[in-house]
Amino acid sequence: MRPLVPIVRRHIVLICIFVILSSQSFAQSITTGNGKIEIGLGFGPLFFVGDLGGNPGPGKTFIKDVNLPLTKLQKGIYINLYPSEWLGVRVALNQGVIEAYDSIVKDKGGQEGDRLQRNLSFKSNLLEAYLAIEIYPTVFFEQYDGLQGKLRPYGLIGIGGFKYNPKAEYIDANLNRRWVELRPLRLEGQGMTQYPDRKQYSLTQLEVPMAIGLKYYIKENMYVGIEILYRKCFSDYLDNVSTTYIDPNLFSLYLSPADVPVARQLMYRERFYDPTITRPYIGYQRGDPKDNDAFFSNVLRFGWRLGGDNSANSRALRQLRCPSFY
Repeated sequence: MRPLVPIVRRHIVLICIFVILSSQSFAQSITTGNGKIEIGLGFGPLFFVGDLGGNPGPGKTFIKDVNLPLTKLQKGIYINLYPSEWLGVRVALNQGVIEAYDSIVKDKGGQEGDRLQRNLSFKSNLLEAYLAIEIYPTVFFEQYDGLQGKLRPYGLIGIGGFKYNPKAEYIDANLNRRWVELRPLRLEGQGMTQYPDRKQYSLTQLEVPMAIGLKYYIKENMYVGIEILYRKCFSDYLDNVSTTYIDPNLFSLYLSPADVPVARQLMYRERFYDPTITRPYIGYQRGDPKDNDAFFSNVLRFGWRLGGDNSANSRALRQLRCPSFY
């Protein structure tokens, strides 16, 4: 007859192994204790680059035509998931304001004078959401485990969308001012049969966010970072300016009587800049359809890893912990 004690001991060992493995699997499925989820906040200046405003010389994209006095604050929240330390998946939601004014251009006697004379403007609230991946290339060269004290550069690319609604300030005969939505006014003939190639644009647009950034972990579960986030857009109508001036007589065929004088003024504002201007403008350039609008931000980020310490020792201890159900 085989002794009972060794058999019992073997069964206890097997049961312990089963409990440890099961508890680890269960714990990972219901908690964020593995430090692979991150939440955070972001704040920073938001810049618009489009047809309006800019700096002396020919109009360009990106940094050259940024008007710093029109900078507004972007605020955002995000959640990151890390399948691996070198790869992150980010979901983000941001809010901000974009705007531009031709009147801010400094006249140096060059091509910027045309924009100054054009005298158009706009502003819009912006609500943005995107999904992106982050790549951390230096993870493969790190010399020690854990996160505290590490500096990690990264690149980001993704897909997203945003809602906006461009407006401009209308001045009535009594010099009263009010902000008016520009899209319904069809200022460049959008949706008019006389301009079949000019379709009405949507106030919800796609974007491709692209970024470079740098993160520094001040604790195992906390970091600060800075990021330059650029959005490639697929519309030239964020500022409601893209093509040529249309015949203002067409407004009476498509707009209400109350909106006709509003559309006439906001389409063509050169006489607000210089009342003596009499040159023809119908069919002349109002914007540049060859370059889509864009916006970018310089974001200061603050993030927290859920589950705390992500070092190897901490992960090993978490694997040996008993499951907690309450």
